[in-house]
Amino acid sequence: MKDKNVNHLHVIAFDMPFPPNYGGSTDMYFKLVELQKFGINVTLHVFLYDGKTAAPELNEVTYKTIYYSRKRNKNPLIGKLPYIVKTRKNKELFQNLLTDNAPILFEGLHTTYYMNHPKLQHRIRVVRAHNVEHHYYAALNEAEDHWLKKIFFKIEAKKLKEYEHVLQHADGIAGISPSETKYFNATYGKTQYIPAFHSNNDVVCRIGSGDFVLYHGNLSVPENNRAALFLAEEVFPKLNFPCIISGSNPSAKLIKAVSKYNHISLKANISTSEILELIESAHVNAMITFQSTGIKLKLLNSLYRGRFVVANYAMVDQTQLEELCAISDSAEGIVSEINQCFKRDFSIEHQADRKRVLIDLFDNSSNALKLAKMLKLMP
Repeated sequence: MKDKNVNHLHVIAFDMPFPPNYGGSTDMYFKLVELQKFGINVTLHVFLYDGKTAAPELNEVTYKTIYYSRKRNKNPLIGKLPYIVKTRKNKELFQNLLTDNAPILFEGLHTTYYMNHPKLQHRIRVVRAHNVEHHYYAALNEAEDHWLKKIFFKIEAKKLKEYEHVLQHADGIAGISPSETKYFNATYGKTQYIPAFHSNNDVVCRIGSGDFVLYHGNLSVPENNRAALFLAEEVFPKLNFPCIISGSNPSAKLIKAVSKYNHISLKANISTSEILELIESAHVNAMITFQSTGIKLKLLNSLYRGRFVVANYAMVDQTQLEELCAISDSAEGIVSEINQCFKRDFSIEHQADRKRVLIDLFDNSSNALKLAKMLKLMP
């Protein structure tokens, strides 16, 4: 085992990084993979909840992984602290942070309860901003139908906006998208754009054509369910090609909407490898969101692995990926763009364009080096 005191780093994860099956976990996990390659010994602190358990796979990319229970029994509406912050207060975590003087990477505003504690003020403290959280929760409120959840999201957004000022005490903020980097830098300064870490080592788009359109996402997330419903009700019925919606835990409303059309199908709760095969086989990946926060890892996966991508502006705005997508905001415009894509094959030239843009901007190794320098772990 390596000496932890050489290039040692504490990383506080807001959720389980393994398996890397959604945007936040993917960014955290592949960040750990890259930091290890630089010889950085990470003590990873992970909050477990929603039935998740320890993952031995994390031991392969860390010096040590320590798990904590998230205190979900707290009333989410009481008190000034955001629920996502106060449920990650943990005295054992704090004591473990005090065992040395290593830098600390706080994954998300969620994990910053102790960031401004007097005993940590001499430490290098960097926050990975996964979202502008009060924007994200305001958007969740817009997408949610259940009245009680809407109340929670609305109150949480207000609390997060007030609490966010804790970031003024950070030594650095690592923004995950250009737009959010701009916001944090204008508000607090000391912000650097560190693009999302991801699973792709190379552009592997298949040359030629597919015969269906795909939308994929975690359908239990209100935003993704809303996007899937928009496609199932307003876009896919107007197409003459097979259309597939894939993801976990679709709503009853979405299942009903899909059932009305023979050429639209739903593939629910399939494996990651099956989803990747769908992405690579589709002729068009439809990338729709109504929540322009963060960077959507499913957009990156579709550009690295899939053929044509048709997106709305909220999906690609200020991502530096606009030139790689056909873009429209209206249902009619999206239908038109998809139809245009089916008139041509995906070519070697299209693939070359992807490599030119993606490998320069989203190279995991060079972005890990930028982060290591922010943490004063590399010269």
